[in-house]
Amino acid sequence: MATTQSQQVADRLTELTGRGVDLVGITTFGDVSKAQLSQLGGTGVFVSELREKLAADEIDFAVHSLKDLPTTPDPRLVLAAIPLRDDPRDALVGSRKLADLAPGSRVGTGSPRRIAQLRLLRPDLDYVPIRGNADTRIGKVTSGELDGVVLAAAGLARLRRDDEIANFFDTDEMLPAPGQGALAVECRADRPELIKLLSTLDDARTRDAVIAERAVLAALEAGCSAPVGAYAVDDGHTLTLTATVVSIDGAAAVRKSTTGPISSAMELGRELAATMIAEGAGQLMGEQAH
Repeated sequence: MATTQSQQVADRLTELTGRGVDLVGITTFGDVSKAQLSQLGGTGVFVSELREKLAADEIDFAVHSLKDLPTTPDPRLVLAAIPLRDDPRDALVGSRKLADLAPGSRVGTGSPRRIAQLRLLRPDLDYVPIRGNADTRIGKVTSGELDGVVLAAAGLARLRRDDEIANFFDTDEMLPAPGQGALAVECRADRPELIKLLSTLDDARTRDAVIAERAVLAALEAGCSAPVGAYAVDDGHTLTLTATVVSIDGAAAVRKSTTGPISSAMELGRELAATMIAEGAGQLMGEQAH
């Protein structure tokens, strides 16, 4: 997945600027560990090695899945571009839609956020935590070990495996992870010419939307191991932001929406998070932590 999306960014940069790009493969701890993501300490496990390579000037820029990027900035680096977002939704891979699965069917996902929201939709199914790349996860369905797996629709499309999707989850059913479907292009903060070059990849409306989503996550002081979903839509004038925190058993949820000016994306996210905390979101996250 990382290689595929990095190559897509490299090809687009070459198309826009005429500059060639060489890919450098870097394996992160998050890639090789077999532990569940919630046990690994959250988002940074997929990006820390890349950031150290950037800081050491061993690579010029790095491409991340934005949902894997910690909300706390690294002062050595800058988020030079957030390209146009792909499909932000989650998707079920398997032979049947979620509604058509028999009670007790086994559905795999590595995300507490997905498990919590799936339990709101189908509390009668068995949700199995899994790790591994998309091929490994889908293989558990084709082998009959699982009846379905839930993955990001954007990732499946990038791998050209979206024809195996049984159903998409609209955002009113399941809110994606903040930044899901978007990529982040990061480089050193002391390289203005490179920052300018990479900025040709930036999509302003995507950036506004994900700033609001990530502001919710940051204000809730949550990593991606917490059951937090957020999604913002930029219509060119205003942002509509929706976020949720769900207990891991799916028994309780706080879901709120707000609308405001694009110029106040970060403030919008912080204010929505404060409203959610006042309505019990912090308690739900505390239950997840334990």
